[in-house]
Amino acid sequence: MRLLFLDLDSLRPDHLGCYGYHRATSPSIDRIAAQGVRFEHYYCSDAPCLPSRTALMTGRFGIHTGVVGHGGTAADLRPEGAARGFVSQLHTTCLPAIFRRQGMQTVSMSPFPERHSAWWFYAGFTEMHNTGQGGMESAEDVTPGVLDWLGRNARKENWMLHINYWDPHTPYRAPEAFGNPFANDPLPAWLTPETFARHREHVGPHGAREVNMYDGTSSPKYPRHPGELTDMNELRRMIDGYDCGVRYMDEHVGRIFSALAEAGVLEETVIIISSDHGENLGELGLYGEHATADMATCRTPLIVRWPGLKSGHVDHGLHYHLDLAPTLAELLGEPAQPLWDGRSFAGALRNGEDCGRDELIISQCAHVCQRSVRFGPWLYTRSYHDGFHLFPDEMLFDVARDPHQEHDLAKERPDICRHAAARLESWHTKMMASQPGVEDPLQTVLREGGPEHARGRLAAYCQRLEVTGRGWAVPELKRRHPSEFPA
Repeated sequence: MRLLFLDLDSLRPDHLGCYGYHRATSPSIDRIAAQGVRFEHYYCSDAPCLPSRTALMTGRFGIHTGVVGHGGTAADLRPEGAARGFVSQLHTTCLPAIFRRQGMQTVSMSPFPERHSAWWFYAGFTEMHNTGQGGMESAEDVTPGVLDWLGRNARKENWMLHINYWDPHTPYRAPEAFGNPFANDPLPAWLTPETFARHREHVGPHGAREVNMYDGTSSPKYPRHPGELTDMNELRRMIDGYDCGVRYMDEHVGRIFSALAEAGVLEETVIIISSDHGENLGELGLYGEHATADMATCRTPLIVRWPGLKSGHVDHGLHYHLDLAPTLAELLGEPAQPLWDGRSFAGALRNGEDCGRDELIISQCAHVCQRSVRFGPWLYTRSYHDGFHLFPDEMLFDVARDPHQEHDLAKERPDICRHAAARLESWHTKMMASQPGVEDPLQTVLREGGPEHARGRLAAYCQRLEVTGRGWAVPELKRRHPSEFPA
């Protein structure tokens, strides 16, 4: 068996052709999607990068592993304590261990462990290649190493190759020589001048005026990535920059498929294409970041082309990305691990079975502290720390009709909010009851001063708000976050 796992950072499904995007961003990926199963509602349980890949590789929610943020205590796996044996639980429970038990060589080409000091990520891999730039790689830095490895190993039996591309991640970095294949394509229809004008009044990091998190500076090194969106032309530069990153990466993915075809093994290789999270491109007024527990951030693509299983199928069930480990285990005849929170959706791949969940609970504690409930057509979000965006405590969106979350219905539908809040509370009670004596890591983040990307920055940011005509927000920010203004 040969398996290729393409881990494509910050990739939104709705910016891929196979998910209905109007721009030709992904012809290579689209060809594989047509041959396999495309999952329409696949979400990371915990966002962004570090919490997401922790949940994926462990098969466990962040509330169980302790990893829900990008800094502080909640950026490290909880110690196993006295119950730890000679080796940790990851020795048998991590996703690559599934393939190790099948006698497969497990290989990763990724800078992720170094980027986040997440050295545990190497667990289960027999061969690791650090591409060395901490996530600032472009595809031309990754592909040569991949092609070299495939040239030496593609025809061998029994390998699993994990490849991490970063081009859709900020800053958008497709080389200038790549040009702009989307220069004459319209923007997404929902990004109207009126919507953009409202976004210009948004308060908080990564808004239209502060794409560069807390200011509007741009780097000449990344001309596709503006620091501030001053008008519709700059908005186009932003969207085109992201889409060029996707298309540039897709061309390199196509080179990998060509190498497998030249080796005579493409048709028999299992191909999995997914991402750690999506990207806010205007949703909730945010641009160029993955900073909320919403659909733009937490919904990711999943495409599985598994020879001999279902092909040309679209699955509409609700699934977590941490469901992937038990799914792969079932398909390979491995037992499910008792520690896993995931649930297999192997039936969807075998025969198109509807095996989705009734609800998903998704979390974000790196930029804000939020938990959301995704069920039916609804997305309900509870904010515990607003990340300086002045989000209300509760938000509710009908994402079936309003996928870009423009219309908050919380005040109009308190009945749905109560129902969603009860679902969230039930989940939380169950999660905490399964691990007595530990603190909810969301509360750990709050106790340690708030999300990593919203600590110690508000006082200076308020000065910027004053000089950019948004001083009206300063009193409320001070009221909500008094610890940011020490006496």
